[in-house]
Amino acid sequence: MDQLMHVLIVDDEPYNREELKHLLCSFSKVQSIKEAESGEEAIMKTIQHHPDVIFLDVEMPKVSGMEVAKAIQELKKPPLVVFATAYPQFAVEAFRYDAVDYLLKPYDEEQLEETMQRLEKKLGIAEQENQGKTLGKLAVEVEGDIHYLELQDILYMSRIEKRTKLVTKQGEFDTKMPLKELENRLLTYGFFRIHKSFLVNLEHIQRLTPWFNGAYHLQLEGSKDTLSVSRNYVKALRTKLEI
Repeated sequence: MDQLMHVLIVDDEPYNREELKHLLCSFSKVQSIKEAESGEEAIMKTIQHHPDVIFLDVEMPKVSGMEVAKAIQELKKPPLVVFATAYPQFAVEAFRYDAVDYLLKPYDEEQLEETMQRLEKKLGIAEQENQGKTLGKLAVEVEGDIHYLELQDILYMSRIEKRTKLVTKQGEFDTKMPLKELENRLLTYGFFRIHKSFLVNLEHIQRLTPWFNGAYHLQLEGSKDTLSVSRNYVKALRTKLEI
């Protein structure tokens, strides 16, 4: 199996297809994205291109998403299905077709990240990539150029709207890569989630100060920024840091 994911987006609304395509492009394990604007076209492109995953709208003219899901289940090797719709009432029926997930519009980025993790696990992508692979530098694209960052030079990462900011000893860089994906890649390299919006390099932590309601403030060597540590992460963080 390929170590990257081939996706088919099925939706009769061009704007919805474009939005989901934009979000999926930020995931490094997505290699190709094709589109279909009807149920009939979805079945045809599934047979022609053999996608790994179909993001499937429910309410479409003529052939509905449920009918598409039923049809492709008859294939020798059916793709994984994620329903992507504005209608929550079809969720129970959707899982009768072994749906991996049921996403509601407008899309929530954190939920989409969790969906992608489930898909990667089912496709065996994450496991294949981790076997015998050593991550030396982190590649970040900036204005068309690829910058390779030394992991020890990265102080922390923060998620701001649809971008992730990487703060390093040399300066700041932006990437489309979601914070959750960075966390998965860097967990074994001394990086730790302290908040839904912050991932820090444990090597550079200088001070941890109690704040209120069980939360903490954190300061890093080489940075004037004060980061918030959510109380949900405090215990695990202290366990990591203390002997």
